[in-house]
Amino acid sequence: MSYPNLLHHGSAVRTLARRPTRPERVGHTVPEWAVVSAGLSPILLAGAWLVAGARQPSSYSPVHQTVSVLAGQAATDRWIVTAALFVVGACHFVTAAGLTGLRRSARILLAVAGASGIGIATSPEPAHGSTPQHLAWTALGAVTIAVWPAFVAQRRSPRPTILSGYGCATVTAVFLALLGWLVFETRWGGALGLAERTCLSAETTWPFIVAVALRRTTVRAPRAAD
Repeated sequence: MSYPNLLHHGSAVRTLARRPTRPERVGHTVPEWAVVSAGLSPILLAGAWLVAGARQPSSYSPVHQTVSVLAGQAATDRWIVTAALFVVGACHFVTAAGLTGLRRSARILLAVAGASGIGIATSPEPAHGSTPQHLAWTALGAVTIAVWPAFVAQRRSPRPTILSGYGCATVTAVFLALLGWLVFETRWGGALGLAERTCLSAETTWPFIVAVALRRTTVRAPRAAD
């Protein structure tokens, strides 16, 4: 290579090296509406049981009695929690539609959890006892949302630590422990309402964490400016 060509080549290399880089979107971008729907779920549900609980007679105890009682046929203003269950179920459907970066099985399970919430709303508890339909929807929703984190784990890179195999396994173990506590309180304990509210708060917040984590990892890899 001649000396002039060598100088030209070196100048081109230096020019490319000086070019600024800008982030390149990788993977599937999570739309804002999916993040919003995921974030609304825990807020609406907690707000509903707080408002509805304040409308109940003094005999109602949020520590001992479930959220389902607030939507039951004997509750005061049962429409508050019933409406919240419908909306939260719909939010799960919307979130599942937006999380295209997840495996199909994970999105289907989240939609099943949404259907379970709507099923619970459409089969309220009677004044005394419960119904097979209500128990079936409740059990389906509790198990589905508890194991959902295991299906969220990401293998490809880049991925957030919380969505790694280890991170999702840890969250699943915590959710299963909470489910075990809930089952224990159902049979033998005296703090069923507290156990249920703790489970619901943690499990309905997790889709929001997943949506935010996936959205933030869509801007990672640098590329040269044109």
